[in-house]
Amino acid sequence: MDEAVVIGVDTGGTFTDVVFYHRGRWHILKVPSTPERPHEAVIRGIKESGRTPLKVIHGSTVATNTLIERKGARVALITNRGLEDVIEIGRQNRERLYDLSYRRQPPLVPANLRFGVNCRIDRNGNVVEDLDESEIRKLIAELEGEEFDVVSVSFLFSFLNDEHEKRVKKAVEGFFGVDVHCSSDILPEFREFERTSTVVVNSYVAPKMKSYLGRLSQAFGEARLKVMQSNGGIISVKKAVKEPVRTILSGPAGGVTAALYIGEAIGDTKLITLDMGGTSTDVSLIDGSPLMSTELKVTGLPIKVPMIEIHTIGAGGGSIARVDEGGVLKVGPESAGADPGPVCYGRGEALTVTDANLFLGRLLPHYFLGGAMRLYPERVEPYMVRLADELGMDPYQTAEGIITVANSSMEKAIRAVSVEKGYDPEEFSLFVFGGAASLHAAALSEAMKIKRVIIPLNPGVLSAVGMVVADCVKDYTLTVMLGEDELDRLDGFFSEMEKKALEEMREEGFEDARIFVERYVDVRYAGQSYELSIPYGSDVRNRFAKAHEELYGYSMDKEIEVVNLRVRAVGLVDKPPLSPIPEGGQSPPSDAFLGKGRLYFSGSWYDADVYKREALLAGNSISGPSIVVEYSSTVFVPPGFAVAVDGFGNLIMERG
Repeated sequence: MDEAVVIGVDTGGTFTDVVFYHRGRWHILKVPSTPERPHEAVIRGIKESGRTPLKVIHGSTVATNTLIERKGARVALITNRGLEDVIEIGRQNRERLYDLSYRRQPPLVPANLRFGVNCRIDRNGNVVEDLDESEIRKLIAELEGEEFDVVSVSFLFSFLNDEHEKRVKKAVEGFFGVDVHCSSDILPEFREFERTSTVVVNSYVAPKMKSYLGRLSQAFGEARLKVMQSNGGIISVKKAVKEPVRTILSGPAGGVTAALYIGEAIGDTKLITLDMGGTSTDVSLIDGSPLMSTELKVTGLPIKVPMIEIHTIGAGGGSIARVDEGGVLKVGPESAGADPGPVCYGRGEALTVTDANLFLGRLLPHYFLGGAMRLYPERVEPYMVRLADELGMDPYQTAEGIITVANSSMEKAIRAVSVEKGYDPEEFSLFVFGGAASLHAAALSEAMKIKRVIIPLNPGVLSAVGMVVADCVKDYTLTVMLGEDELDRLDGFFSEMEKKALEEMREEGFEDARIFVERYVDVRYAGQSYELSIPYGSDVRNRFAKAHEELYGYSMDKEIEVVNLRVRAVGLVDKPPLSPIPEGGQSPPSDAFLGKGRLYFSGSWYDADVYKREALLAGNSISGPSIVVEYSSTVFVPPGFAVAVDGFGNLIMERG
């Protein structure tokens, strides 16, 4: 029998990636995703890997796609009487101020499935109006007249006293036999709209995740299956089924985790990560550690759980190029996906970014997925000519235009995570991965004045690598609302939170020596509406003033208020080492050279050297125009750029 290994799996819109580390080498496999039955691609990929899984760590798009496509469960919402419409009223923020045709998406729970109950907890956690049995009987009778799959419960101030939520949960589960999710379990924080929205999203995606993870548990065993969270850590299947809202960005979070793992090994932890896959591009910033946020919105719905701050745009290799009503070239956010896929895949009828790269000679059909997947470049030309005629342009200029428009969208995303957050992109390296990012890296670095680009080995499957190297992470929160004269009470609250965290990490199988705990506080000036999360220490005021000044450009001589306490418990897992590659001279070895290729760049044709990445040695240097091919990705080195191979096989690209 094969030696059991830890296998990382990342499900994307086009491909499902499978990786494992064995005897000093990473082994990778890409299989086409099966969007309608995503578990099939996962099971097939692990089967084709030929290895017995010791553990399967999975990043899934099931919760994300369920939410984006609005194909979730029928949710019934139970709240205080008079607050049934909170999730529809929201904050009344206009997302696009000058868009006269803008309309918000309808809430996930329609009016007929929102139920109010007479009960009330006050802001100190005291019972003002108790929940009596007649109210529960009345609620059950109202629910009997409706069809629903799952229930959310969200009462005012339940984060201070969850007695009423628990009583409703027990009654509804006992009578109807459905799953009930309480806001006090999912998000014990103040702000009823965000808390209610988060628990509703959790309920909305829960049945699909429960079914999906159930099938995978049957295939591999629940004890061996772990799930990636949006915060960059892994959790058990049991936890993921109960709180699937924590997995909304699990795939992209895996990529950021892997980028930090490599960055620490090479001594560069100031990174802007760019993950360009088939459907979308995910951008994040690492400044020693990933930036974290609790302010995520997906399709306009707030999800207030801790997660890596990731900016996602609809610009991937499969993004469709078209001419809009005004005669302007548009690229994305619509994607050709895995089926039918780009025109060059053999079935697609809509031109994509991948087709443009192939048409320009930057993507080589014979080396795509190591030659395992056939491309049809002859199909692309008539579609490109047709689009060029619509624009009144040359076909090659049109293809470059597609690339330029896609790059423009990615530039905006880089600015969103850097400049708009107070960071200077020039102080960071651009760390690119995903199947398509290496084709666009040089242009993006030049546009953003980023001097150095890092392209890791196997960039097309790096998110799956992140699953293998991720620690187990659990986040806990508590709303306290304490003034500056009450900060001496914080340690007592933290101790209680840490006690629970340690118990749960031990249940996950970690010894105390492998567990460490981080403390954070959400702080604001008295009178402010929003707060900043900072590491907890004895000098809370000074830390907050510094963070406030960095973000907003000023601080104030005003009393502070601690709103929430946060505890992050981390269970350390054994990570495979980053293996060095053999040394070589400046010139690549002869077996790395695959020949010449013709490519079009900036209005001119070039003869480009083509190299096999697996044969490159540490110390090798390559000047553009060149193309470096490998199984999971292709690297385009334009004229004026050069690439050096570091000791771990990363390609370091800079302007020559």
